[in-house]
Amino acid sequence: MRPSSVLAVLALGAASTLHAETVERMVLSRGGVVLEVSAPASGIVRIRMGRGKLPEDASWAVPAARRSARLPLKVTRRGEQVLLRTANIAARIDLRTLRTDVLDGGGRLLLADLAGRAALSPDGGFRMRGRMGGDDHVFGLGDKTGTFDRKGGAYTMWNTDTYKFTQATDPLYKTVPFFLAVSDRGQAHGLFLDNTWRTTFDFGKTERGVLSISGEGGPVDYYVMAGPAPKDVLQQYARLTGSAPLMPQWALGFQQSKWSYKTDAEVRAIARRLRSERLPSDVIYMDIDYQDRSRPFTVNRQAFPHVRRLADDLRTQGIRLVLITDPHIANAPGQGYAAYDSGAAQDLFLKLPGGRYYSGDVWPGAAVFPDFSRAQARRWWGELHAGFVSDGVAGFWNDMNEPSIFNAPGKTMPLEVVHRIESDDFAPRSTSHAEMHNVYGQLNSRATYEGLLRLQPDVRPFVLTRATYAGGQRYAATWTGDNVSSWQHLKMGMQQLVNLGLSGFSYAGNDIGGYAGERPSPELLTRWFQLGAFMPLFRAHAETGRADQEPWVGVAAQVEIRRRFISERYRLMPYLYAAAEENSRSGIPLLRPVFLNFPSVLAHGDRLGGSEDQFMIGGDLLLAPSPMLESPGDYNVELPGKGWYDYWTGRRLDGKGLVVKPDIAQLPVYVRPGAIIPRQPLVQSTAFIPEGRLELHVYPGAGCQGDIYADDGVSLAYQRGGFLRQRIRCEQTPSGLKLLFEQREGSWRPWWNGMALYVHGWDAEAAPQAYAAGGALATSVDREQNAAVILAPDLAGGVVEIDRQRAVDPQGPPQPPASAL
Repeated sequence: MRPSSVLAVLALGAASTLHAETVERMVLSRGGVVLEVSAPASGIVRIRMGRGKLPEDASWAVPAARRSARLPLKVTRRGEQVLLRTANIAARIDLRTLRTDVLDGGGRLLLADLAGRAALSPDGGFRMRGRMGGDDHVFGLGDKTGTFDRKGGAYTMWNTDTYKFTQATDPLYKTVPFFLAVSDRGQAHGLFLDNTWRTTFDFGKTERGVLSISGEGGPVDYYVMAGPAPKDVLQQYARLTGSAPLMPQWALGFQQSKWSYKTDAEVRAIARRLRSERLPSDVIYMDIDYQDRSRPFTVNRQAFPHVRRLADDLRTQGIRLVLITDPHIANAPGQGYAAYDSGAAQDLFLKLPGGRYYSGDVWPGAAVFPDFSRAQARRWWGELHAGFVSDGVAGFWNDMNEPSIFNAPGKTMPLEVVHRIESDDFAPRSTSHAEMHNVYGQLNSRATYEGLLRLQPDVRPFVLTRATYAGGQRYAATWTGDNVSSWQHLKMGMQQLVNLGLSGFSYAGNDIGGYAGERPSPELLTRWFQLGAFMPLFRAHAETGRADQEPWVGVAAQVEIRRRFISERYRLMPYLYAAAEENSRSGIPLLRPVFLNFPSVLAHGDRLGGSEDQFMIGGDLLLAPSPMLESPGDYNVELPGKGWYDYWTGRRLDGKGLVVKPDIAQLPVYVRPGAIIPRQPLVQSTAFIPEGRLELHVYPGAGCQGDIYADDGVSLAYQRGGFLRQRIRCEQTPSGLKLLFEQREGSWRPWWNGMALYVHGWDAEAAPQAYAAGGALATSVDREQNAAVILAPDLAGGVVEIDRQRAVDPQGPPQPPASAL
């Protein structure tokens, strides 16, 4: 059934009445201001305001199909208020002022008095003010510095090249105008302002208890997400702006980079050293020095005579090549520079108001810039990658795309530079850089991503971008930019990555060891590799002119620690890959604050219940580095509940809290009781097929379950059923444990020839008896892992029963119980 009226419009006055009980959207007008409320999905309301008319219904972040979807709104009039209700969310509007409260499905106030006609200024800007919840904590806004909890801070959305940024630097490289608010009770809501102009978010810094959102121009167009759990908000935000596509599996491997490896011989030497040192790795990056005079889409043939041969030889070693392709095209007419000539022939570069190309100094000197707001320019940009793709280059790195300009005010191009919007469902028009600046990096990475898909339609693209806008997670991974080799940056970087994950950008990392500044101490470099081994994007990178800081640098003891943690990441690859696949479906990030999995910890108060210092990988692994990473002092770890396990020993912990003594060779990692974690034999690259059994590490506890996910790791066949997905559950029985292997989905055939089931927390000398449908299984005890080990065939379904009460008869396997036959 259609609603009785799909649109209700009120020109408000004393005699106004509503003529519909249910509408698809509500448009209200008062004092020359128009307000629209709609509900694009369950738990989400969209609010738009304009002076005289509504702003254009177009977006670089939210695809048209998601914006145009509308759930019916039930309308109730109460005096001078209108209440609009839909699934799990409501909006209450004051008809005199157009001030709008947003409530959840149960009537709980989420945002109070945020919008009203007074928010719009005559000069085209806006300022919305509203009351904040007293016990709310605020997260998101991308990789801002400052405190982990954004409350009490003020932040500017303006993409900026910020070399050697500090704890107080703002703005940074990205604009993600989305925040997640979570109360001490674990109830959450979110807000996304879809506006690409320079905006500010003030969370009670200027006015205590007041949220203020202002902008210099552009639309008042925002979405409120009702949660109620933090994960619900992230899924609602992903429903609007999209989740990251499943990256190629090699993008989860270790990646080695530097500005720059300057010759073919040097790149080959790096690859040889990685393999001779037994340091698992998947990627080597080439920075601007591979280019001819730093010109994008060229190659210095003296230093790199055969890119195809280099890429092919690296692939035989399980290493892929990623090249930088910055958006500044050398302003070189008449010089035979193909990228300039082809772009100029199609008139694709940005211009000044008088019609001349805008030219700014970057790495190649004077440069022009593609107008990525035009679909034609994005297609041309994508085609520029054809030669590199045919040479076997696996991925591309879009840097300097804020856009960054040398020796220019604000390090970017003038605001009067003219863009021609010809794309998506925008009305064709010209606009200024003031509108397009914050989305330039996103559109640059979009052009690269879409171009690679056209060039290789069944290969997953890999794009890394420095600058971006909300929704850019659909096109590229990212990193936190030009950080510094310091303990402060290591700690701050982890919090930046967590907030990026809470802002939609799950595939993110920071430069291992630090990009700039003084050479890291051996201990700092080692600790960064340890923590980096659990980052979604694991890339070491440093600027030119610094001492080497590759993982093999330094004394043997430090190198061995780094090797051990890089290797552990590769053993954990099945777990990490399953978390990545979950992110592609749900938007739930790989790297998570503890409160995302356990919202109740926020009620503990102190350091956000540990979430300020601890973080989780997926749903099951919790890392607890020292709150002061450089300090040798003992520190307390509080875990969310009892029964957790030590990841390294498999030992079950007695209580919720423990005291940790820092050790450079160790990093505290704990496993959720009830987890089942897949691991694999060590390989030196994801390109190499592991040999032997898939390990399933079982940590008995409440809600015991885990997932296996696998596919070919590189193609889009998983979208056509070419994958393997299986859930495993475990249940306590009177005599032991039962593992239930659900039937598999998908057609992908596994590499493993059997399974090794590790049941942790085992404190008996003898192994338990274990049975599958075929009879008794071989069992043993691994003392180092505090685990009973059961060797099983590859179980595409069925049950394994583990009898704790009966020891294995050394003279021969006993008859299985009737329930196992």
